[in-house]
Amino acid sequence: MDCDQAIHRVYEYLDGELTVWRRRAIARHLDECPPCAQGFTFEVELRQVIVSKCREEVPLDLRRRIAEALGIPEPA
Repeated sequence: MDCDQAIHRVYEYLDGELTVWRRRAIARHLDECPPCAQGFTFEVELRQVIVSKCREEVPLDLRRRIAEALGIPEPA
């Protein structure tokens, strides 16, 4: 596997959407290629930041207005 192939599949790798063989090929490439490994680490850290920062609850009033605009029953 080369760098272009690894980069092209990094999100599938992170999402667990690859076969065992492709995961192994990418893991092997990341072990042998510091620039790709650094990019992979960045993507992992970015996902962690997004998960930790995107936990806000949508205000009930906003949920009600959206439901009304879509013509669906109001959320509880």
